[in-house]
Amino acid sequence: MNKELPQQPQQSEEVDLIKLFKLIGDAFDRLFKSFKSVLYWIFELFIFALKAIIANFKIIGISMLIAAVIGYALEKTRAPVYTSDMLVRPYFDSKFQLITNVNYYNALISDKDYDQLSGIFGIDNIAAKQILEFDITPGPETENDRILEYEEFIKQVDSVRAQSIYFDEFIENRSIYSGSIYQITVKSFKKDIFRSLEGGLNKTFENTYSKKKRQIRDSLISIDRERVINSLKEVDSLKEVYIEVLKNESNAAGKGTITLKDGMSLVQERVKTKEYELLDKELELRQALTRLDSQKIEEDEFFDTISSFQDVGSLYTSLWAKYSIIFPILAFLFLVFVYTTKKIILFVKNYEA
Repeated sequence: MNKELPQQPQQSEEVDLIKLFKLIGDAFDRLFKSFKSVLYWIFELFIFALKAIIANFKIIGISMLIAAVIGYALEKTRAPVYTSDMLVRPYFDSKFQLITNVNYYNALISDKDYDQLSGIFGIDNIAAKQILEFDITPGPETENDRILEYEEFIKQVDSVRAQSIYFDEFIENRSIYSGSIYQITVKSFKKDIFRSLEGGLNKTFENTYSKKKRQIRDSLISIDRERVINSLKEVDSLKEVYIEVLKNESNAAGKGTITLKDGMSLVQERVKTKEYELLDKELELRQALTRLDSQKIEEDEFFDTISSFQDVGSLYTSLWAKYSIIFPILAFLFLVFVYTTKKIILFVKNYEA
């Protein structure tokens, strides 16, 4: 009897395993039945829809054909729309004024205030009426541009916060104001109007805030430039001292000390050559001076035009403008809605009866 007692825990574990496998098997069985019922329901729905289409094939075919003819006729009679793009790089945060003005232009078009439009762009009212829409979007950028933008952003936040900001999250949360290059798109019924709009658009970059920011930038560059020039003068003075030391070394050969022209005395064995360090420092300062001058030259305007409007716009094509395709689809969806509504009404009546 004592020999059989230790076998009871093992038998209990086997029973528990059997129950566990049975529960797992029942769970998979229920999952399979649920999946099977869903597939069966989808199949029934497909057969039901197919029967309805076959039963009303003539009505559906005629309706879609008529809709296609009407859509095709509208495509041919509708005035063609032309579009053109312009790429710009704003400076001194003039992008905020640019985006605001583009929205303002669209508001003028919606209000049909063609007098204001013609005054802004220097065109007549007839030409202003041909403008359909202004649009502004972030310009093209490569993956490297995004990485550089992310790294620049990380430098501006504290190290603790930067650890919780990931690249994908940063890219997803960017707004239109995050870009450095912008694409301005104009749609118009007139195909050669785009060049005449550039003058008005160029005025949108200049505002009080941008002017003030450029003035501050120029002042800072002037301060930095003056500092670099003073440093260069100090380097030149040190070079003259070094040359004087070399002259005195050659004149005082064999002596233990060197006396400069200002009476200063140096121990010869402690004199160290600083020529390389002075030249390296001078080169560094001159490079800094070049960068400051280049920055002022390159960013002296409120914007740069990377790509101008074309003389003649390209024909605008969109799937939503393909009425010969859109109208038949809408006609089919309308018939489906009518058929479904009719079936629901009949079901409700029969259910109440």
